Amino acid sequence: MDFLRPATWADALAAKAERPDALPLQGGTDVMVELNFAARRPAALLDLTRVRDLAEWDTVDGDTADGYTADGGTAGGRLRVGAGVTYTRLIEELGGRLPGLAQASRTVGSPQIRNRGTVGGNLGAASPAGDAHPPLLACGAEVEAESAARGVRMIPAADFCTGVKRSALEPDELIRAFWAPPASGPQYFAKIGPRNAMVIAVCSFAVALHPAERRAGTGLGSAAPTPRRATAAEEFISGELDWAGRGPLAEAAARRFGELVADASSPIDDVRGTGDYRRHSLAVLARRTLTWAWNDHRNAGRRAS
Repeated sequence: MDFLRPATWADALAAKAERPDALPLQGGTDVMVELNFAARRPAALLDLTRVRDLAEWDTVDGDTADGYTADGGTAGGRLRVGAGVTYTRLIEELGGRLPGLAQASRTVGSPQIRNRGTVGGNLGAASPAGDAHPPLLACGAEVEAESAARGVRMIPAADFCTGVKRSALEPDELIRAFWAPPASGPQYFAKIGPRNAMVIAVCSFAVALHPAERRAGTGLGSAAPTPRRATAAEEFISGELDWAGRGPLAEAAARRFGELVADASSPIDDVRGTGDYRRHSLAVLARRTLTWAWNDHRNAGRRAS
């Protein structure tokens, strides 16, 4: 097995173009497990830990406020987060701007794993159970991919995963960053597992409210061959919520929202849970997270007035 260790992004792209069979290595929290258990034997490893550009994040298109605004307006320009930014840094430095993703990050492994693991690596693994995927879907994120031959292209998070551990990346492409709008409303993430963290999700769900657009975003994890949105649930609840008056969430609407989220899934039976259990759990998670998010939105309105 060859070991490639570029020092710059240009060198990394050149190495990937020359060796498209090289497996990218960032935090190593997924890749090294597969190597240690002989589940994968790539011809080469492409270590990206020396590429400093990947460990940076910035706000593009303007200044960003810390957290969403009380009136549901846009909190600033989009965030561009390098593929090498760790979960720990995302929680500490971007928790107010990307609260759903920060919540998901807190459930990833131990502190040592969060100090090494990255959202870029989670995307690259393309696992249906990846914790970062649901909040990225709910907030409408995009993945920035680049190759030496074709340059940069943006891939919507909803189109990034194409199958179990398969992605839309071309063989010579690398993930450089993900782009996401800062939260303009409450966001929540929840998952089912034997314990709160350090566990692969039996199923997971994320919701993001976008009050200025009068719509809700969703993301499902570990409930289909790929992470996916529940578009019918989004359309239904966006029309049911009292965006102008911030009235209470109707119990019947929350229940129907949960049913539509469960209907959007296509889970399997495996050692971690049955398909029926996953569908039921998703309905519960959807109702709970929507209720929490809507209550936060109503409370923000009261504070503003």
